Amino acid sequence: MKKVKIDKSWYAMLKGEFKETYWKDLTNFVRGEYVKEKVYPPPKDIFRAFDLCPYDRVKVVIVGQDPYHGPRQANGLSFAVHEGIALPPSLVNIFKEIHDDLGITPNQSGDLSRWAKQGVLLLNSVLTVSAYKPASHKEKGWEKFTDSVIQALNQNREHIVYLLWGKYAQIKGEIIDRDKNLVLTSGHPSPYSASLFFGNHHFTQCNDYLLKYGIKPIDWH
Repeated sequence: MKKVKIDKSWYAMLKGEFKETYWKDLTNFVRGEYVKEKVYPPPKDIFRAFDLCPYDRVKVVIVGQDPYHGPRQANGLSFAVHEGIALPPSLVNIFKEIHDDLGITPNQSGDLSRWAKQGVLLLNSVLTVSAYKPASHKEKGWEKFTDSVIQALNQNREHIVYLLWGKYAQIKGEIIDRDKNLVLTSGHPSPYSASLFFGNHHFTQCNDYLLKYGIKPIDWH
């Protein structure tokens, strides 16, 4: 099997996963989907979250579900979209909360690579999706892989802030050691549950925690 094209620090931590039967089944499924229909994100961006945020640089993890399924939206980062694409409602609400919490106006680009390069792992649970078919690649193996990502951080790193918005992310984060990390939970920023997301001051709490342990805080602009 060809070596997986993912940041070398992540490859070192996850190489055991790439030998598992589920991984072979997953890659066969995903390759087949790319051949027969439109799939997002582009193949080169599947592991973009990891390439922009190497293992040893992770300070914050924001857990999403699966990529956006519309044209040119998904770019490999949870909640993010390509430059120049209209902001999805959830990201609009995230920016609103940043403004209300920190008193700053975020850059209106939805790309979010500016956060990833500072140590924010924008991790979707499922890393691919067929066009216009939300959740079409769920339960094919991606969840097992991304559980292993969280476990790799949980076992060998500490003082990471996990932002778990919505029940789905909270269930995925149950394995996280609360004694050596900060886990912040709230409703999802989707318009359907935003009233449970607004006003929780997660961005202030995140940066205060990082500063407490001598870690440079995130510029959320």
